[in-house]
Amino acid sequence: MYRTRLNVRPLLAAAGLALLLLGAECAAESVSPLLLWPGGAPGSEGRGAPEAVRLSERGEHIVSGINAPSLVARLPTPRTATGAAVIVIPGGGHRELWMDHEGYRVADALVERGIAAFVLKYRLAREPDSPYTIEGHALPDVQRAIRLVRSHATEWNLDPARIGVIGFSAGGELAALAAASFGKVVPRDGDPIDGLSSRPSFQALIYPSIPAGLVIPPDAPPAFLLCGAADQPAIARGLASLYLAFATASVPSELHIYAGVGHGFGIRPTDHGPITAWPSRFIEWLDAEGFLRSR
Repeated sequence: MYRTRLNVRPLLAAAGLALLLLGAECAAESVSPLLLWPGGAPGSEGRGAPEAVRLSERGEHIVSGINAPSLVARLPTPRTATGAAVIVIPGGGHRELWMDHEGYRVADALVERGIAAFVLKYRLAREPDSPYTIEGHALPDVQRAIRLVRSHATEWNLDPARIGVIGFSAGGELAALAAASFGKVVPRDGDPIDGLSSRPSFQALIYPSIPAGLVIPPDAPPAFLLCGAADQPAIARGLASLYLAFATASVPSELHIYAGVGHGFGIRPTDHGPITAWPSRFIEWLDAEGFLRSR
């Protein structure tokens, strides 16, 4: 048996979202990154140039030139911790990463609800002169991030069976790929982390670029799907088709399509209307699926 829920009506904004955004503006500088491969990422040998950071007109941090993929951790207090964790995967067309509205603010909103969050900087396949590919480098970065967090489950008070992914736009493409291609690999040079499963416990695809020819395995993790109806048809209509594909594969799924909303909203203090409630819908779904039960 599988359970699917569909909601394509605009939803009322949840009161108190502003509280989730407090302190998010300075989050980009608050925590040192954790390297996915402390000895250097496979395929990045000899590429030691530092990351480039620019600010958008909104003052948001946009990162490119990533050769040392990393995670920035947000851990809830022991009193509020649920034991669940989410790898947050920002978008940017595989050319750059929009770290604030699709990364740090999302992480802060999750931590406010007792969910550990890890914002991922992955290698970019489509920036100028990039030597990287999506499936050869960016996807392995996501898979390594899942394994790395899982390897620290005891230390960080996490349940290894409740570690999932949430991806935005290009990051949503990577989340979908990670949820469709997972398993154990032979450890490199005795690295025990490589021997852990990279299967995410759940997947949240937020206005994702949908991978061409995506094959949904029968043991794919439950899926939360969300976008705006005014997004490009490949996403707005494609996500509805993906929901049906999950249902056909008997994968529990939930779909939200918001009327009058386009691409790239993430979490911003200037957002207004029903779309501001989407983080609450995601957290409610996690709870309904049993991922937020106390340890």
